[in-house]
Amino acid sequence: MPYFGCEETVKDLKRALSNPNVQADRLRYRNYITRVIRCMTEGVDVSSVFMEMVKASATVDVVQKKLVFLYMVTFAGAKPDMALLAINTLRKDCDNPNPMIRGLALRNMCNLRMPGIIEYIHQPVMNALRDKSAYVRRVAVLGCAKIHSLQPNAEIDGGVVNELYNLLRDPDPVVMVNCLRALEEILHHEGGVVINKPIAHHLINRLKDLDSWSQSEVLTFLLRYRPRNDDELFDILSLIDTFLLSAQPPVMAATLRLFLHLASAHPTVQADALTRARGPLLAACGAAAREMRFTALCHVQQVLRSQPTAYGSHYKRFFCAFSEPAYVKLRKIEILAELVNDENVALILEELKGYCTDVSTELAQAAIKAIGRIGRTYTEKCLEILTGLLALKQEHITSAVLQTYRDLVWFCPQSTAAVCRAVEGCDDLPQDDEGKQALLWLLGVHGEQISSAPYVLEGFIDGIKMEISSAVKMELLTASLKLFLSRPAETQDMLGRLLHYCIEEDSDMCVRDRALLHYRLLQCGVNETRKVLLGPKSDPSMTIITGRTEEPVNHWASSFNTLDPLLGAESRAQDVPGEISDGDEEIRINDPDQAFQNGTLKEGDTDGAPDASEEPRLSLSPLVSHDAFEKLWMELQVLHRQCLGVPRPSVSPDTLNSAFQLVKIQILAYSRSDARPWKLYMYSWSGGSVILAELLQDSADTVTLSIKQHPEERGAVEGFVSVVSNVLRTLNSS
Repeated sequence: MPYFGCEETVKDLKRALSNPNVQADRLRYRNYITRVIRCMTEGVDVSSVFMEMVKASATVDVVQKKLVFLYMVTFAGAKPDMALLAINTLRKDCDNPNPMIRGLALRNMCNLRMPGIIEYIHQPVMNALRDKSAYVRRVAVLGCAKIHSLQPNAEIDGGVVNELYNLLRDPDPVVMVNCLRALEEILHHEGGVVINKPIAHHLINRLKDLDSWSQSEVLTFLLRYRPRNDDELFDILSLIDTFLLSAQPPVMAATLRLFLHLASAHPTVQADALTRARGPLLAACGAAAREMRFTALCHVQQVLRSQPTAYGSHYKRFFCAFSEPAYVKLRKIEILAELVNDENVALILEELKGYCTDVSTELAQAAIKAIGRIGRTYTEKCLEILTGLLALKQEHITSAVLQTYRDLVWFCPQSTAAVCRAVEGCDDLPQDDEGKQALLWLLGVHGEQISSAPYVLEGFIDGIKMEISSAVKMELLTASLKLFLSRPAETQDMLGRLLHYCIEEDSDMCVRDRALLHYRLLQCGVNETRKVLLGPKSDPSMTIITGRTEEPVNHWASSFNTLDPLLGAESRAQDVPGEISDGDEEIRINDPDQAFQNGTLKEGDTDGAPDASEEPRLSLSPLVSHDAFEKLWMELQVLHRQCLGVPRPSVSPDTLNSAFQLVKIQILAYSRSDARPWKLYMYSWSGGSVILAELLQDSADTVTLSIKQHPEERGAVEGFVSVVSNVLRTLNSS
């Protein structure tokens, strides 16, 4: 909004700028020009002094020229006819002996947004590309991109493109980087700038002359180049190796991404690069800027997908500081849950226990859920902490603990008895919807082990009229019916009252339909209800699995140093397998967790079965999730079982996993090293069939391999057995 009296102010400025006495005094004249710029920034319409400001541009004072050019660029669109009068002054300044004035005039001429400006600025820009001043050439290169943006639908000028490609060898490093930016803008619809071998080698050799931001940008452009052979590949990696240890996080991240991209067929080189970049990445996690710290934590979390033990000894670097923002603390808690091992579990749990009573509800609940994730491996220690938290009788803590109990019972059925005892001793009922649903689920599924389950459910049923959430009502219906199937005498009356209210009085159609479904199921008989409501349970033998799946680096390398890691777990569902180095065609699926549909493979996920007489070519793609593996394992029959006659190798899980990945077999999970029986589950793909396998070592230390396959292919199974046997023998001999 214009200020009061602005019209008089503009008139005074106009008179002053036209006064010869003012023009004769350089400092006074500049002062009035400064006042015009101040009024312009305050929202005052000072377009009426356009002609006076154009006259003021005819000066040798660089500061005055900058002020005038700023004014002209702002009002050129509003006064296009008058702006044309300033073109001659600008073009004259493009020939000024002072390179600063030449560059300033050229830059502002390209910024004039007005019709017909192209014909006036094209020739000065082309002349400036050959200027002896590096500053003028920098401005001219970016001017080419601005010319293209002014006429995006026009045909690309081949002469300009060739000139920019030639300027990539300019002695000034900023001119070189500006050429890359300009070519990327001009050739956007053609795929961007082309990086061939001479250009790639030239850019790599000039990296040391660039500043940090230019280095990171050039390294990103180098992702488009693919070395012709391994000799060239390792020469390039040697040249950029020093940048892995750069103190600038953008340079380090860009270099590491380039390393992972170029060495996609060399997993060992990728692992070495991740190891070398560990120090700079940890340093970035302690950066003063919160945004940089958060970004580094997200990238550490991404690296942990392939190297779960890489940062295990540095777990204290991820302890939360009091002054850190909540988003950084939440990410650190997620990382701490992934770094747990036998040596640091006690200290990490003690640290997380302290976060559980934080004043921030979100942070406290995140810490409780992190303890629950750790509890899938270290069940007893985590259950003790969770049970102690229930005694605090704080609403948000109770709700988070009950949700954690529900997930823990689902993943670790052996903890059911302890969880039921803790729930039975809990007097403080949750008040939020998520906590209520978790408690109702526990009462419904395991109510036969909780003596007070009917009484707790009755309290929920008596207050059904006050319940607002339809999700809680539907969970209450399901829990009541499940408890009725196990304890009918105690639950029959309250179940009848609940069904009557939900069918006759509740206005929510979803709740009413759920109640009608349960009512009609009961009319079919208890046995039929049990078949529908109580589906197959998880195989208890699978509950001893404690290992974590290690993803190949190529599955996430393409998203490193992008915004994808900042999105967290939500973006992982969209991850697709990277290149397969053995020549297999790349198989892309939208969601790895949906690799199977109803126990069968999706259409389009097959490459064609190999000849049974040949040894199968194994592949790691597409990914198979834990849930999909368990579902298919329970549905299929054992196709082949064989005692391998070799002992289990005494090596670390990382070594075992790396050995099997070299032969294209992915370990999905494994037992603790001291567990008896010891189990290991793995899978691989052979053509169009997936091979699921279990290694079992019983108390007699006999190792047995059990294989299930879909669809069945005997030749692939025989080859798979041979590969597994060779890996175990090699590990034992070494």
